[in-house]
Amino acid sequence: MATTTKIRAGRHPTNGAVAAGAATALRPVPDPPRDIDAMQQFSHISTFANILSARLSQRPDAFVSGEGYLCRYRGQTIGRLVPDCVAAFGVDPEAISAANAYILDEVGKPPDFALEVASESTGRNDYTVKRHAYARFGVREYWRFDATGGKHHDAPLAGDVLVGGAYSPIELREGADGLFMGYSPILGLELHWDDGTLRLYDPVAQRYLMTLLEAMAAAEEERAARLAAEARTEGVAGALEEERAARLAAEAENQRLREELDGLRSER
Repeated sequence: MATTTKIRAGRHPTNGAVAAGAATALRPVPDPPRDIDAMQQFSHISTFANILSARLSQRPDAFVSGEGYLCRYRGQTIGRLVPDCVAAFGVDPEAISAANAYILDEVGKPPDFALEVASESTGRNDYTVKRHAYARFGVREYWRFDATGGKHHDAPLAGDVLVGGAYSPIELREGADGLFMGYSPILGLELHWDDGTLRLYDPVAQRYLMTLLEAMAAAEEERAARLAAEARTEGVAGALEEERAARLAAEAENQRLREELDGLRSER
């Protein structure tokens, strides 16, 4: 998965998955061919995958990847899919990365989450053919995002949850200024279509998850604020030290004058 964002962690094979050592002994699956609209989708895919990866970075059993084959067995060509983003929990990320594909027979379970970003050439397939295909693969949640607002998909944003082997639509809400939003039980987050941008919102913290650039800017702001606070503290400390030195000097001068006065009195 040459353009993927992955969470790498220790080996935790589950559900009968192939151990990482065995997987790495096999030749990795080749990268999928590039779609002609790939560059239009790449920024949305990579941004989403990076944000989700950061969110799940403390989970060693979590895997997040942008693009790469999803297939039932190694070598499958007919019926395999190329999700724009997948996420799975309770898996061995290193083994999946080594295979360069999400192979159900080796992982031991389907992905928990899949996302497709619309393009002119593949948009219709995303909400028709692929919707049924993801259900057959057993992907628990399938989401679709169309930056154009529904020109290539049937809606700006749509999500499905697997119920009895078939997808049932996730309820979406429309907010102010054309905002579309829906809750993902798998991720515990809301997906928002915001002016052609796909964003992740934490309903508990009541804030958007930051992009890499936003996180870097916030870290720089925090650093600048800390340095300013330290400078203020140093300034106050310096002023206090000057005040203390002046007080000690005044006390020493007063003591000298008292001693001089006592000496004059004793001479009388």
